[in-house]
Amino acid sequence: MTALLTTTALEIRTAEAQLVEPLSIRLAPGQVLSIIGETGSGKSLFAQGVVGNLPAGLQAHGQIALADGFSEEGRQDGRRQHWGRGLAVLPQEPWLSLDPTMKALSQVTETYTQVVGLSRAEARAKASADLARLGLAGAERKYPFQLSGGMAQRLAFAATHAGGSPVLIADEPTKGLDRDRIDEVIDLLKAMLAEGGSLLIITHDLEVARRLGGEVMIMLKGRVIESGTAEQVLGQPQHAYTRQLLAADPAQWSKRAARPLADDAVVAVEGLSAQRGGKQLFEELSFTVRPGEILGVTGPSGCGKSTLGDILLGLAAPSSGAIRRQPGLSRCAFQKLHQDPVAAFAPSVTLRQLLADLVRLHRLEAARIGRLMQRLRLDERLLDRLPGNISGGELQRFSLLRVLLLDPALIFADEPSSRLDLITQQEMIELLVETAEESGTAILLVSHDEDLVEAVADRRIHLGTHTSPLQDQAPAREQGSRLAESLT
Repeated sequence: MTALLTTTALEIRTAEAQLVEPLSIRLAPGQVLSIIGETGSGKSLFAQGVVGNLPAGLQAHGQIALADGFSEEGRQDGRRQHWGRGLAVLPQEPWLSLDPTMKALSQVTETYTQVVGLSRAEARAKASADLARLGLAGAERKYPFQLSGGMAQRLAFAATHAGGSPVLIADEPTKGLDRDRIDEVIDLLKAMLAEGGSLLIITHDLEVARRLGGEVMIMLKGRVIESGTAEQVLGQPQHAYTRQLLAADPAQWSKRAARPLADDAVVAVEGLSAQRGGKQLFEELSFTVRPGEILGVTGPSGCGKSTLGDILLGLAAPSSGAIRRQPGLSRCAFQKLHQDPVAAFAPSVTLRQLLADLVRLHRLEAARIGRLMQRLRLDERLLDRLPGNISGGELQRFSLLRVLLLDPALIFADEPSSRLDLITQQEMIELLVETAEESGTAILLVSHDEDLVEAVADRRIHLGTHTSPLQDQAPAREQGSRLAESLT
């Protein structure tokens, strides 16, 4: 059977060092290969090398071939002409693949007109159907910045998949999605495989790899340390690192013991309601967050979790309700870990300079940077790179480092580990827990991972979704009362 994608001894290098050892893969129609490994292990670099979209200063060496007979050396760029048609890419960060000046429907329509060649009317009809199937009905006229992280990820998938490429390279395609949306994306990926396509997927989600099946490779520090069928590798791992990875699944974590908390509140919310983009998100929401408390926040994509954080931090105004913050605290005492760290860093300034500016502005202890980098397993050499030239997981850990330097009273952690492998995720969440317990920092932990929230949160609140128009307020009021009772 003719392979849709073949790499022969493809390696990724700088001028001085090898980052990913030579790797040969062969994807036939209907085949899936999942590459799993810790953040910064080289998974995404290999995928970028296959596509021909490596960051400046990096080169791919080896051979890449497609089913139509196209073949070239890794350093060449002829395969760019096959983007969207023979090779489709769903990047890790949806904000980097979406046009910020185009509305959602137009982004998918453009793929159908420019890549597939449909008329504009046909393209719009297909694009509308795609968005509805992915739970984005009603978002057709919204810009990417008006969407939640999960909604943006689904939009990026729709725009990528519309081209009909037989090979899809998907870098963390389910990150930031709730379980129902993950099921939908997996169903779409399976449908693509059933139609004769092939899939190269980079993922931290072991359950996604299990459900897609096919072949699995475990990568560590630029080298494949274990490979085989998904059933073999994930069911009977041979390498110690693979076993460690499986043991770090939040489903295996022990529940934190209950502990006494202070009676005073860092933040108290009464009757809070919010709307966004003509949609009622939540209503009559009341709760308090006490020093050292971890409050889990769960709910499907687009239900208002990030909006709730923006309101608590003073970045957005509620429709109604009151917020009381502990007196005497500055604005800097309330910090946010962003779901998409790439949007929270100036793109043209090195990380070293960004942190130096923070230390100077707030008169912080510069020596803490090195100690926190060691705790977060961040290589000092990363400081001299731009934010866009490190992995999403590394950048998320720098986000946490930057927040912790400010010794905040409250952290709104919006999916803080969605870009991390299971081992690094466990380390990062442990650091957040330590910060809560030792420094008395209150943490609102947003996550789609119910097992993770169950393991670490003192209490939790679950937000639902509103699908009715604004003039239909009765369902919203009923939902709001249930939200107020949902703290456990």
